[in-house]
Amino acid sequence: MEMKDSCSVILTAYHSYAQSRIHLVDEGYYRNEWYTSSKRNASVKVQYQGIDLLSRMSSRGTRPSPPPSPPERPASRDSQDSMEDYWSEVKNIEEDGQRGHEDLLERGSMDEAELEEAWLQDAGLSTLVSGALGEGPAEALLSTLTRSQAAMVKKRVDNYTLTVRKRSKQPTRHVRDIFSTPDTSVRQMCPPCPPPQDTSDSLSFEVPYSEGTTAHHRGRQGDCLDCQRIRRDDHDLPTFQLPRPKLGLTRIQDLSCEDMKKIGYISLIELTTFYDGLGIELKRNRAARSKARESGIFGVPLTTLLENDQKKFPGSKVPLVFRKLLSKLEQTGLQTEGILRVPGSASRVKHLRQELEQKLYEDRFDWEQVRHNDAAGLLKMFIRELPYPLLTLQHAPAFSAAQNISSPRQQIQALHLLIMLLPEPNRDTLKALLEFLRKVVAYEEKNRMGLWNVSMIVAPNLFTYRGKNAKQEEIQGAAGAAHLVRLLITYQDLLWTVPCFLISHVRKLNEAGASKKPPSSEKTKRKLLLMRRKTTEREKTERSGLTDLRQGVIRVHAPLHAKISMAIQLDNETKAKDVMARFDYENGRGTRNTSRRPRQYLFEVGGNIGERSLDPETHLLDVYHVNPHCEWVLKPTTT
Repeated sequence: MEMKDSCSVILTAYHSYAQSRIHLVDEGYYRNEWYTSSKRNASVKVQYQGIDLLSRMSSRGTRPSPPPSPPERPASRDSQDSMEDYWSEVKNIEEDGQRGHEDLLERGSMDEAELEEAWLQDAGLSTLVSGALGEGPAEALLSTLTRSQAAMVKKRVDNYTLTVRKRSKQPTRHVRDIFSTPDTSVRQMCPPCPPPQDTSDSLSFEVPYSEGTTAHHRGRQGDCLDCQRIRRDDHDLPTFQLPRPKLGLTRIQDLSCEDMKKIGYISLIELTTFYDGLGIELKRNRAARSKARESGIFGVPLTTLLENDQKKFPGSKVPLVFRKLLSKLEQTGLQTEGILRVPGSASRVKHLRQELEQKLYEDRFDWEQVRHNDAAGLLKMFIRELPYPLLTLQHAPAFSAAQNISSPRQQIQALHLLIMLLPEPNRDTLKALLEFLRKVVAYEEKNRMGLWNVSMIVAPNLFTYRGKNAKQEEIQGAAGAAHLVRLLITYQDLLWTVPCFLISHVRKLNEAGASKKPPSSEKTKRKLLLMRRKTTEREKTERSGLTDLRQGVIRVHAPLHAKISMAIQLDNETKAKDVMARFDYENGRGTRNTSRRPRQYLFEVGGNIGERSLDPETHLLDVYHVNPHCEWVLKPTTT
């Protein structure tokens, strides 16, 4: 599919921030060969008695020795050969009681047609099965899909149609239905590889990830270099540097809620297409209908917590109790040895939990009484006891499947799309957690908690296993789950940046929707007439010479400034920060206390985007060419 107005990002090295750049040369993690061997030995029974489980699971082969640590390295417990912290955390969880959301999966058989219908609904394509094409975003969305994405949608619709037709007929039993066969829903396989290419670690934000699933690189022996990369460099993660595209970097919080909803539609279609190209069948869980608590702190859905918080603190995006616990740990616990790993007192944690339930919203809770390890225990308990998992129940299989992707580059791409798919409360809460974990790792010399330690502790709280084979699945997935947490911590800034191809897709979707969507009511017609009238007036103003768009002159509106409007001539070097600085200069002369004003950013509003806060390094002439009909507004961000 031709993409005319997208930007390109080639990542060659990534830095979270200068002060705490995470290097993993000496931080080990599991050996890939060893981990693969452990999956073949998943029948090992586990005893949590200080035994290194993975050493028992690798009995079929010789375990490679870990690289020696430098003599001046702090004695953090990052060991390539140990999952001790992981299983110690599992033991602590089991002693505290059951994990949350145990009964959310519906029992019995799942109707495949209903699952396909749910997928189509989440992808914004429910009208394909309701027969009401032309309503909603479906028709516009379909017109913007790539060839492979459209083929995936057709596959899902065909599967839905076939299943519905079979409902009224008695199915014929196949021999495979009589004799049990192993589940092959997740297959570790490398797609067909083309001739040798550049093997540098890079990601492109310009092209959909599904378009590159076959672009694996073969070595001289015919083996896949991408799939070998973890095995060769298993002591280090690839580093990426995020360059500045001319259209500017776009963080999730820079887009309007309406546009992020469309990003979710496209991301689900793209993720399914991406997994299909990797030979992974993307299954989704169906949640059972259950009534969750509507008041309290622990065991309450994130959406309910935020609704309650916003009554007292408007604009809250992360639950109050979660923010308070993180703040307590950041103030007093970052330099505490073994923070997160060393459990607090079970009796104290239980007492503190009861007090939080009773006193938090009344501002009567005494945070001074909370010790570091007790706060860490409460934080992990809060995550575990969410009635709906932080990573969501419906996307849990997709996160688990990412563990089995051989290429680290494609693992990051899968996680990138999954972050785009998370509901806003889940995504914001997860980001707050990851930012805190990055700070914990930055203080490794003091707290002896390296990246791998932190990942092992957090993984069993984020990833839960259910059913009669839960223990076996946890043994198989332990190292993979910890590795995913490791990727989330390391690449969080990248993962919360919206890929350019998704923004380009949204622009085309908005353009297609505007041209195809008919007025559905008198109110809509009146609104369209008002918009046309404003457009006509603006065109008259432009023709008068005040603003000539054809010559690259824009008018920036700044309602909170003394000078509320300014015409600016754009050239190839004009950036958003230049406009911001000019308004500050024009409005700052002769005034006092200008430093107290909230920081204001330049937005593109309307046209083919709902609203986007522009990165200060954005080249405005490029945005002008991509979205010539937008308005330019200077205002504070909502974050």
